Amino acid sequence: MGDKYVAWLSNLSRDDIKLAGGKGANLGEMFNAKFPVPPAFVVTTDAFYLFLKEAKLEQPIKDLLNKIDVNNTDDLTEKAKQIRELVTNAEMPQKLESEILEAYDTFNVDLDGLKSSPGALAILKSAREPIFVSVRSSATAEDLGDASFAGQQSSFINVKGNPELIQKVKECFASIFTARSIYYRKKKGFEGLVGIAAIVQKMINSDKSGVMFSRNPVKNNEEILVEAVFGQGEGIVSGKIKPDQHTLTREMELIEEKIADKKVAIIRTSGGQTKTIQLTPEKSTQRVLKTYELKQLADFAIKLEEHYENPQDIEFAIENEDIYILQTRPITTLKKKSESDEKEADLDGQVLTEGMAASPGVASGTVKIIYSMDDLGKIKQGDILVTKMTNPDMVVTMQKAAAILTSEGGVTAHAAIVSREMGIPAIVGAQNALDVLKDGDEITVDGFHGKVFAGKAQNKAVEILPVVETKTKIKVMVDLPKFAERAAKTKADGVGLVRLEGLIATSGKHPVAYEKEGKLDEYKNMLKEGLEKIATTFPGKPIWIRSSDIRNDEYANLEGAPEETEKNPMLGDHGIRYSLKHPEIFKAELMACKELADKGHKFGVMFPQIISIDEVKKARTIFNELKINNVQFGVMIETPAASILIKDICEQKIDFISFGTNDLTQYTLAIDRGNEDVQDIYDEMNWAVLKQISRVIRECKKQGVETSICGQAGSKPEMVKFLVKQGIDSISVNADVAKEISELVHKLETGAQPKTQEQKPATEQPKPESKIEPINNKEEIKEEIQERKIDDDKAKKALQNPEPISDIEVVEEPKEDKPRKEDIFN
Repeated sequence: MGDKYVAWLSNLSRDDIKLAGGKGANLGEMFNAKFPVPPAFVVTTDAFYLFLKEAKLEQPIKDLLNKIDVNNTDDLTEKAKQIRELVTNAEMPQKLESEILEAYDTFNVDLDGLKSSPGALAILKSAREPIFVSVRSSATAEDLGDASFAGQQSSFINVKGNPELIQKVKECFASIFTARSIYYRKKKGFEGLVGIAAIVQKMINSDKSGVMFSRNPVKNNEEILVEAVFGQGEGIVSGKIKPDQHTLTREMELIEEKIADKKVAIIRTSGGQTKTIQLTPEKSTQRVLKTYELKQLADFAIKLEEHYENPQDIEFAIENEDIYILQTRPITTLKKKSESDEKEADLDGQVLTEGMAASPGVASGTVKIIYSMDDLGKIKQGDILVTKMTNPDMVVTMQKAAAILTSEGGVTAHAAIVSREMGIPAIVGAQNALDVLKDGDEITVDGFHGKVFAGKAQNKAVEILPVVETKTKIKVMVDLPKFAERAAKTKADGVGLVRLEGLIATSGKHPVAYEKEGKLDEYKNMLKEGLEKIATTFPGKPIWIRSSDIRNDEYANLEGAPEETEKNPMLGDHGIRYSLKHPEIFKAELMACKELADKGHKFGVMFPQIISIDEVKKARTIFNELKINNVQFGVMIETPAASILIKDICEQKIDFISFGTNDLTQYTLAIDRGNEDVQDIYDEMNWAVLKQISRVIRECKKQGVETSICGQAGSKPEMVKFLVKQGIDSISVNADVAKEISELVHKLETGAQPKTQEQKPATEQPKPESKIEPINNKEEIKEEIQERKIDDDKAKKALQNPEPISDIEVVEEPKEDKPRKEDIFN
């Protein structure tokens, strides 16, 4: 077979790397496997070698390559520049230029159908407007399993017209001789002239673009990682734009996402220019991909991995809701997981800044900030390279760095891929890095978790330990099944809060979508499956579920979510008021709990955002309609209205209440808990909040209603002291502080240091479970006071009071404008 200078994708496969380069061969393979690849032809490596031969460039280039000292940055840069100028200034051979332009003229033309009418073909060519194309390099040593050569050659977008096309093909040929490419090939063991091809592909005028990995290269696991930006993909590949990041399971369930402030987008103007535009603040923080697009992309990722029988790094673009695959290549940085990876410890120290974990590992060193290429000389072996975004031109210097830290970019940027391949810890998108760091600072970069610590951080393993025995029950909060096993290590008395929104978000689909599609059984079963996994991790222990509380602004990106956003979602249509407007959704949630309770699990359901007795009555009516008699009926106390109405609420024969202190505090104090400007006065220990808690506990004890707390305040020692003194029945905390909080509670209850469950003598029998019942006469008051060793004036007063009051401490009105918190606890 003779030389082939131009090859269409339909004539190429993965076996044609020597002819079309790694990228071109892969495009041909995908095109013929019916993946959605835009039409393209490849100016082959035969054409490249012909160009060098006809221009008499082979020997001059070899001479310069042999003289280069790749470890001498100045020498490498200068000689690489000389070679590229030789290439770009040379004339393209006439026969080669004609063949390239012939292919360009016939994009999207049915040549077979016009063979019999050459005149018609000529007319068609002359009448057609030249189309926009991308011209992308494709080296024969590129996109191989052990060498990605990410970003080492050039690509050009929005190319139009014959002269520009020919020039960009030459520039692609020249890009095999950039300093970074020469250095990279030398380090990877590639000697001599490496062939390069140029892909000429119809340009997709993308609304959205991105990169995805069929296996997570940072966490080194089976998760699918997708990153996306608005506009064309050059911003994400170069690292200029911080992308949205999504993590999906192999079952295409969304398990994690980070929506970035993208700020800008790269677009093609009507005149064909590539332009970077500023996004509006609203657009900048808007989620790029819809949930169904994410699932389609994840499906392509899995199919490409199956086709190539290797994990893949894939570039994509979306135009008018049509997905196109622009490139795929093997992921070159996956490693076998070692036991040490599984037990990777957290670091302890002052966190200076945080970003996205881009390359795993931990390294300490001296900060050197790179503002321009002129600063690269500052980097010495073992320094920490800090910059706005690493450029592939920095690859020589990156070899010297102990770690990389950038203020922009995502984990799928080319430079991040190269960092992982080189084994250098890296963090990208740490937005304030250049503000908080300066040259000479000693820092530690944690590439596992995306954190930067002051000085040399020490390892600190976060160990989950069992709670100690207390009269006040200690429970944990669990939102997702994958965290249940960790929480269960606490041996807590149950789960005090499961938010259904965690399971809903993981499903990727809004409850309204299930309702509209008539698939509420599917919704119920999805919830049931997740809740059962949690319940089986806590056998025989109570699990309290909060019915869905889906705010309009938080879940707008779920599939089928309402399109209109409320002006004030925090005070809008969510919680019980939403559930009662959508009773079928509400019933599906309740039935998921009922069916699990029928299997022997202990469930309770509590309703959020209660503001009226009517809401409680309506919820009870639905409970009765569904014949639910084996699930506890509870109410969240997170509005001042619920606190004020507590006596009437208890009279509705509820089983328990739980304080949602996050909302109770913000509603009571009229402070947005998400607003940074007012965080200094957001305080759960404000007297107005504490008085409500005290009053609610008193009333619940009178009426035999169990009391608990599931807000974040329950993990704070000062709130715990207050709650125990008020006589709360249980406290729900985060798993990592469960033992610490239980020890504090034990000390408050007994004044003695606790014994852990492991320290209990073998002959000692566990004490019977203690539950504080409502106290309705003097004798019960005496017994309770003696048991709890309460010896204060208010308790003594209670002995002389014939009215049925509880043993708890009553919070008095403060005498000062600003109460002293220590007065509560003394």
